[in-house]
Amino acid sequence: MTDASTPLLRVRGLRKTYRSGDALLEVLRGVDFDLATGEFVSVVGQSGSGKSTLLHLMGLLDAADSGSIELDGTRVDGLSALRRDRLRNTAIGMVFQSYHLLPELDALENVLAPLMVRHGVLEWLRVRREARDSARGLLDRFGLGGRLRHKPRQLSGGEMQRVAIARALVTRPRVLLADEPTGNLDEGTGSGILETLCELNRADGLSIVLVTHDAAVARRADRIVRLAAGRVDDAPDAADPAARRKAG
Repeated sequence: MTDASTPLLRVRGLRKTYRSGDALLEVLRGVDFDLATGEFVSVVGQSGSGKSTLLHLMGLLDAADSGSIELDGTRVDGLSALRRDRLRNTAIGMVFQSYHLLPELDALENVLAPLMVRHGVLEWLRVRREARDSARGLLDRFGLGGRLRHKPRQLSGGEMQRVAIARALVTRPRVLLADEPTGNLDEGTGSGILETLCELNRADGLSIVLVTHDAAVARRADRIVRLAAGRVDDAPDAADPAARRKAG
């Protein structure tokens, strides 16, 4: 059992190096990071500072060279591939800039996909009605109740991103990791997506880590963490709660 002071997500001494030909590129050089339960944190920094790499490591999509990642006080970076997969399917939701929707599935089927993966065939037959109700409810909440049977090619960029967010949330994760979720969208559509994330944080208490290069987007969070040259800046910016409320 964890006490109230234990961060939901704790990163310590995270290092990651990639090889490019004969050269080694040190992307993360000892990153420490905490996320409290119910907190909304934005991670900013110049291109190449390690923002997306950090998010992918926290989402267990890649492995660090050294350091540790804890979720609810339990170390998770050393888990087997199967256990990491299960954790991503139950506790960690991820949203990407490029949506990653399956083109042959409609909006409802895309949202249901993580639950279909979680349950075996026989168990799916037992839970599918409840799962469909949950997925429909999320899509309706995001203004897509009339687009359930539309495939990705029939949806706008903003609609596809909302489907991707619903897919990340249908598993009821503890934390949502969002990598430039407004990066491919126009300003108005991106603002709507950002407001959706803020509402999930305010109304549902969802813990969120948002990677962005946009200062205006970053200020909507409770706290801003700045990466520079693979490390956390010693004096990270503080988000402006008043600006966040005004923007909402």
